[in-house]
Amino acid sequence: MQRGGAEYSGIQQNQNWAVSRSIPVFLGLGSNTGDCLGNLSEAIRRLRLSVGPAEAKSSVYQTAPWGDPDQPDYFNQVILIRTMLPPEQVLNLILAIEEAMGRRRHKANRNAPRVIDIDILYYGQELRQGDGLQVPHPRAHVRNFVLEPMKEIAPDWVDPVSGQTMTQLAIACEDPLAVTRLDSKRNLKG
Repeated sequence: MQRGGAEYSGIQQNQNWAVSRSIPVFLGLGSNTGDCLGNLSEAIRRLRLSVGPAEAKSSVYQTAPWGDPDQPDYFNQVILIRTMLPPEQVLNLILAIEEAMGRRRHKANRNAPRVIDIDILYYGQELRQGDGLQVPHPRAHVRNFVLEPMKEIAPDWVDPVSGQTMTQLAIACEDPLAVTRLDSKRNLKG
């Protein structure tokens, strides 16, 4: 059975409507235990199934750990997902993915090693604080491991708090921890 032009046009219009109504959400991913590159890839796969597919992915960056230098380096990446889910639901899905992948939260040590860490960096241009959800991420603008990958995939994205672009924030960042962009041959597939 052949589809008529009007029916196909309606499907296309619905898809375009959904994309235009979706919210750009930047997520920061990090891992420093186990198969770090595999952990990032698995997190992206699980996010695709629950929150939405990655529209853009940065390279993977290697970074010394924040707060506790006596642990392995982190592998970090930023992805852009467009979703129509509210931020609270995105957060709950992220927490479920982290737990399913083996993340254990340590109240005594916020900077403990992690199989996976997923942070909402930006949920559109929204400003929210409370109930375990704060967007933009309160420390995104002061961490090279967030700013360098953000600058790679969205250099002109404007931080709603400072009014500065990712490029401007990266230039001004005083984070002493260097980030090293991994060779593209080692970066994630898919």
